[in-house]
Amino acid sequence: MCDEGCRPLGFLLGLPFMLVSFILTLIGILLWIITAPLACCCPCLLCFTILAELAISLIKAPFTVIRWFTRQIPC
Repeated sequence: MCDEGCRPLGFLLGLPFMLVSFILTLIGILLWIITAPLACCCPCLLCFTILAELAISLIKAPFTVIRWFTRQIPC
């Protein structure tokens, strides 16, 4: 059984993908800054809330990408 610590090469190979997802994180931060105040003002509380949740998932993208890519590399 493989240990999580035996995949240093997977981390290095995943860095380009992490840089792309970092750009998506910046877009997510801007989207969240715009939609968070608008979600409080919207009477239906649904349209901007969905955009805010999308922004939060974009902010978490680098961590998700690097974990997924590291798990794809066999020991």
